[in-house]
Amino acid sequence: MTGYTPRNSGTTETTRPEEHRFDRRRSPSEETGTHSAFAPPEGVPLPPPQPEDEHPTSEFAVPEGLRRQAQYEPGVAFTPPEGIPALPGLMRPGTPWQDRMRTMVRLPLGERPVPERPRRTDEEDAETGPAPPRVLDLTLRIGELLLAGGEGAEDVEAAMFGVTHAYGLDRCEPTVTFTLLTVTYQPSLVDDPVSLSRTVRRRGTDYTRLAAVYRLVDDITGDGVTLEEAYGRLAEIRRNRHPFSKKTLTVASGLLAGAASTLVGGGWLVFFLAAAGAMLGDRLAWFFAKRGLPEFYQFVAAAMPPAAIGVAVALFAPDLGLSIRASAVVTGGLFPLIPGRALVAAVHDGLTGFYITASARLLEVVYLVVGIVCGVLLVLYIGSELGAEFNPEGLDLHSRPPLQLAAAMLLALTFCVLLQQERSTVLLATLNGGVAWLVYGAMADVGGIDPVAATAAAAGLVGLFGQLMSRYQFVSALPYITASIGPLLPGSAIYFGLLGIAQGHLNDGIANLSRAAALALAIAIGVNLGNELARLFIKAPGRETPLPGRRAAKRTRGF
Repeated sequence: MTGYTPRNSGTTETTRPEEHRFDRRRSPSEETGTHSAFAPPEGVPLPPPQPEDEHPTSEFAVPEGLRRQAQYEPGVAFTPPEGIPALPGLMRPGTPWQDRMRTMVRLPLGERPVPERPRRTDEEDAETGPAPPRVLDLTLRIGELLLAGGEGAEDVEAAMFGVTHAYGLDRCEPTVTFTLLTVTYQPSLVDDPVSLSRTVRRRGTDYTRLAAVYRLVDDITGDGVTLEEAYGRLAEIRRNRHPFSKKTLTVASGLLAGAASTLVGGGWLVFFLAAAGAMLGDRLAWFFAKRGLPEFYQFVAAAMPPAAIGVAVALFAPDLGLSIRASAVVTGGLFPLIPGRALVAAVHDGLTGFYITASARLLEVVYLVVGIVCGVLLVLYIGSELGAEFNPEGLDLHSRPPLQLAAAMLLALTFCVLLQQERSTVLLATLNGGVAWLVYGAMADVGGIDPVAATAAAAGLVGLFGQLMSRYQFVSALPYITASIGPLLPGSAIYFGLLGIAQGHLNDGIANLSRAAALALAIAIGVNLGNELARLFIKAPGRETPLPGRRAAKRTRGF
């Protein structure tokens, strides 16, 4: 047969195709062939196996052999993974933490300085520091007290960022809205973020508590207060009672209304009548508040007694032969109800870029003003049906300057009591209110300048002086500002607007209400402008070099 060679012959043996097949009966130890194109050639030694890394790095890790920059060096292009170190002057001891935190909270995450980790007294936290969830919880509790006390969203964010920065959490993003606080912490670029939130359901005015929270934040950012000490001090702040009782607040409301009526030309009898109306309205509002009635209806109830006393004066004073300004009685009774604090906070949030919070605050102001309008209009309509006659020109705003200056300072003093301020801030806030009225009177009454411009200038000085006082005492500026703008509130313009609507003069009523809105906005913008000028030009104590300014939003160019 051709093509066949026996096995036992000496010629070369022809291999059958079946012998190339894989023998499935071979053991794994006998199988030495590697069926991969990436297998190393036989005879080449393999490198020893490397131990498995328990903490794998990412592409953002620093390459081996590349040293990190220990200090900030101008011109160095490399940015260390933990962020840019502290800039000269930014972390100088004695610099107000508000300035430092406002500067850093506006910086991008990768450009913020490295936090200074405080010393820990306990051994287990000496290296790692406190647990991030506990730090975030403390941060939210502090932010809740500040936001509930009426602080602006920017200052609340700065305080929250200051707490997290002091405890070594360098990748934190606090977010503040009208009723919701959120803080997010990301340990590294490859770890999952931790987010906590807290809802502010009840808000109250207590500037003593607000000042205590500011001192706590100042100690945390400056002296390195431990986490347990901070929790203890926060619990004490929450347990502290208000410095003034409800009865004291009612008396303060009456004195405020009487001072406001004197400010618009009323006499001693008008003073007592306006005080009585305001005190009745305050007690009525407290009565409905204890029964869970919404705040809108509380304002409706509080606005009715002053208007009712004004109607009674208009009806019976001519028959008794008394010359009493009913308009001054109603105007004075409205002053304790005007939400000037909420309006200033709303405009401040809008001007600093917190538009959601600003919109919510403005909507709150609108609801409260509508409540006042409903209460006063209801009573004025009933009075007009009974034959009461109100003189829209019955106010005397340009006479008795010394008496009106004293009334303006009394008005600011009583506002301090209503705001539950510390006694150490009452005198300066009262003097600030007197300066505001003096500037307004000099510009509007003597100089003949438009009242809106005069109000804005006076409010600007209030904001400037208030920010200056707060920066030298490292506290919030609200105690020095909110009460001081009391004499500038547009109580008479609101009253004349409501009176015009009640009497059927819609054009006059709408014009006066528009003037009241313009005056209110002038107050808010002036206060904010004064604050910004103080931060921009005034050198704070303990600061030798100017700080880098906070970053603002770019101007919208119409597209």
